[in-house]
Amino acid sequence: MKITIIGAGPGGYETALEAAKKGIECVLISDGPVGGTCLNEGCIPTKSLCRDAELCRCRQGDPEYSKVLARKDSVVSRLREGVEFLLKNKLIRLIYGKASFADVHTVKVHAADGAELSVTSDYIIIATGSVPAPLPVPGADLEGVIDSSAALSLQEIPRRLCIIGAGVIGLEFASVFSGFGSEVKVLEYCGNILPHFDTDMAKRLKQSLSRHGIKIETSARVQGIARDGQGSLHVSYVKGGEENETVGDKVLMAVGRRANVRSLNLDDIGLAWTERGITVNGYMQTSIPHIYAIGDVTGGLMLAHVATFQGYRALGHILAGQPAEGAVDNIDFSVVPAAVFTEPEAASVGLTEDECEERGIAYEARKAFFRANGKALSLDSADGYCKLLVDKETGLVLGCHIFGPHSSDLIHEAALLMNGKIPVDEYRGFIHAHPTLGEVLQAAARE
Repeated sequence: MKITIIGAGPGGYETALEAAKKGIECVLISDGPVGGTCLNEGCIPTKSLCRDAELCRCRQGDPEYSKVLARKDSVVSRLREGVEFLLKNKLIRLIYGKASFADVHTVKVHAADGAELSVTSDYIIIATGSVPAPLPVPGADLEGVIDSSAALSLQEIPRRLCIIGAGVIGLEFASVFSGFGSEVKVLEYCGNILPHFDTDMAKRLKQSLSRHGIKIETSARVQGIARDGQGSLHVSYVKGGEENETVGDKVLMAVGRRANVRSLNLDDIGLAWTERGITVNGYMQTSIPHIYAIGDVTGGLMLAHVATFQGYRALGHILAGQPAEGAVDNIDFSVVPAAVFTEPEAASVGLTEDECEERGIAYEARKAFFRANGKALSLDSADGYCKLLVDKETGLVLGCHIFGPHSSDLIHEAALLMNGKIPVDEYRGFIHAHPTLGEVLQAAARE
């Protein structure tokens, strides 16, 4: 058996490594450095900047930005080298180039040096990720209007930064550059920031970010961008029926991402896809059963860890033998933690209150605040709270929403409760060390 994997981001390379452990020969095709967007232009470099911005805010001094960028590049380089080392496996053939389908079993690869080769295999997994989706407004292509990838490569801190979009990407960059001293203004089309997160948490996080000096305008519809004679960028927008304008030295487009499918020749092989992404079933199979798709390219949750576990699901289905029926693993894709690395952080797993109400679920919200947590107070980071949503009938945790210090780490405790289907009353008896941030979950459970 041989598997070809198109894309070497977390979904692609982790699936290749898992397949090799099971003795399966893989061809891994990477259009760019291994690690994909996450390692090279997303999760990892932004976290490096988040840390330096946090230190800069604490010290209240001007950062040596060249050192900040050098550290970011060093972190990315070390991790990339680690992935490259792991991929030096006799069962994995790594090819750099752009892939497209020649037929349903054959992938054609155009290498950077102009060479062309074909790879034929029994199964193919598409893991090509996503690309930034620009807002189609006049001036979107002006110099100084950048996407998240370009924001990571800025050689100096913009004095004034306008960010269009208050989703995860927009807010993380807002927190980063505000920490470095930029005047940051965020424009969001929806009525609140983080539209897919818990409404209450999003409102409280907005207030917290505003106290850090980040100006956020919601229900703001951007009309266009123009450059004046001094090089400043003027962003016009409508809010409440009134026309407004904000001015920045840079404008960051952070309005989302779209599936990276356009160069694959999917129509030529009759594989079903939409503008949202490639259509898959619960086993990650496409409309052609021996071709699978995982990660951002499917148009679902665009998270690196989701791509990785979807890869495990696809590989498990291949190993089970098609057409496998029933469970091939114990992965529950309804329990997916997500985090926003602002300051303070925010994290979420499971249902929101709005979703509980829409589904007619009888629930109760149990809250605990970091201001009552000794560790948070000692860290001088007591802003925020933890909210557990508990099913009134079963006592099971339906969702958890945290904003405050190390929320991205704490959320996994709630995810474990949900995966293990542990009733909240049983969890109340689990001893936590004191003083720790994890006690905030215990405090919420005991409400």
